[in-house]
Amino acid sequence: MNIRTRRIRGGGILRRMTRETRLSCDSLVYPLFVREGKGVIEELSSLPGQTRYSPDTLAKGIEAAVNSGVNSFLLFGLPRVKDEKGSGGYDENGVVQQALRNIRTAFGKDVYLITDVCLCEYTSHGHCGLIVNEKIDNDATLPLLSRIALSHIHCGSDMAAPSGMMDGTVKSMRAALDAEGYSDIPIMSYAAKYASVFYGPFREAADCAPQFGDRKTYQMDYHNGREAIKRIKIDIEEGADIVIVKPALAYLDIISNASQIFNVPVAAYSVSGEYAMIKAAASSGYIDEYGAMCESAVSIFRAGADILITYFAKELSATIKKGDIG
Repeated sequence: MNIRTRRIRGGGILRRMTRETRLSCDSLVYPLFVREGKGVIEELSSLPGQTRYSPDTLAKGIEAAVNSGVNSFLLFGLPRVKDEKGSGGYDENGVVQQALRNIRTAFGKDVYLITDVCLCEYTSHGHCGLIVNEKIDNDATLPLLSRIALSHIHCGSDMAAPSGMMDGTVKSMRAALDAEGYSDIPIMSYAAKYASVFYGPFREAADCAPQFGDRKTYQMDYHNGREAIKRIKIDIEEGADIVIVKPALAYLDIISNASQIFNVPVAAYSVSGEYAMIKAAASSGYIDEYGAMCESAVSIFRAGADILITYFAKELSATIKKGDIG
């Protein structure tokens, strides 16, 4: 049988009406960097158009995003002092803790605050786990990650997002949150986080590059796809409410497979390198920035993502409101 398909003819309203993939401002999460200090509003050279704030100025960045239609944020902290155990991560007066309290005072519950839970931003060695005998000690790291999550929740975080890829993190964190009466706090796990070159600009922005070695022993080998499904399954069984695939564009197959196999929301993190590539190519006149931003975002949702964490969140929200990709 010879079956021919007919493309949708016409434009404008008809094309928007018949779109298979639709985007919502509510599905966007905007990452923000908070550094210790006061009065800080500094542009990030590695991420053009992005800004690093201090706890007392972060409200300006939040307000600008809210005005564009974004209401969900993922916070990363940069402490002034780092140590071997990453104690700044669970300091009740730490940089993220200060920021959370300030944003709650300014915005109440009108914004949704997600906090990255990891040691790498707080350790002097830049790794995501404790170093014991020159190796990452997975099990010794787990109580500290739970302690960071609880500290954030105490200060107003709505969701914990463990990103260190330590085995057993979700199980340990879920138990710790439940024991403190936070059974309603969701966990968004970086379940499939690949060892990627696309993190470069982020590591400069968050000042968290490893001081020795690399993270390939606990982040995933980009050759592996079935392993991602295995890791996602384990995290869901341990209590993850949402799972992240990171990076996004080079791992659309993982996003697609996860969305079809698992009945939990899948978040895609379009990482710093993806953003920086578009910015750099556009600044050189090689591509159209607006078109590349729209096309890449739609491809991620078309692959099956329910949530997109992106540095283009403000611009995408405005674009959705215009109807270009909504």
